[in-house]
Amino acid sequence: MQTKLPKNASSAQTFVKVKEIKDGVVILQDNTLKSICICSSMNFDLLSAIEQEAVINRFQEFLNSLDFSIQIIVTSRHFEIDTYLNQIRELEKKQTNELLRVQTSEYINFVESFVEFANIMTKSFYVIVTFKIAETKEEEYDFLGKLKNLMASKKKTGETFKAENFNQYKAQLEQRTNLVVQGLQGLGIKAVPLNDEQLTQLFYEFYNVGK
Repeated sequence: MQTKLPKNASSAQTFVKVKEIKDGVVILQDNTLKSICICSSMNFDLLSAIEQEAVINRFQEFLNSLDFSIQIIVTSRHFEIDTYLNQIRELEKKQTNELLRVQTSEYINFVESFVEFANIMTKSFYVIVTFKIAETKEEEYDFLGKLKNLMASKKKTGETFKAENFNQYKAQLEQRTNLVVQGLQGLGIKAVPLNDEQLTQLFYEFYNVGK
């Protein structure tokens, strides 16, 4: 499956040079491959001092076990209740009992006021795993070979990977992603790679806030 970013998501492409999203992989203009995992959270403050220290040590061991870099992103967004409240309003219209209808209306007003006053935020956690083609052994040529390869790649930045090459690089990216998923599981954190549709939606929401 191959997914292009929406045409009206031009502002996202201005900041992130995404060429395409294919088979759960984000392909940048320089042909760098990335996978993005959404992660569950942990209430660190509720742990005892001993438990906190154990988590920190395990997290340090997890990072030291990786021979590649990862990115950790935390996003905060205002709690979205419009869809929920619209459903309640529809129920209010269908309510035949006048008392229940009034109570439903008061409930809607209470929720709206509470969310606005409390400024409730939702947080999402992501881990980004990267694989660059230049990391493969087959591209470890002498200086002249690398220079020629660089010049050739500049001419081909708009081209798509050949199927066999993409599958090879994707397999190596998946190996890294699996290592990250397993390492986080050891910390009690569940990590799930995003699919094409989820990745497209994620990039669009990141760079088109409020639209």
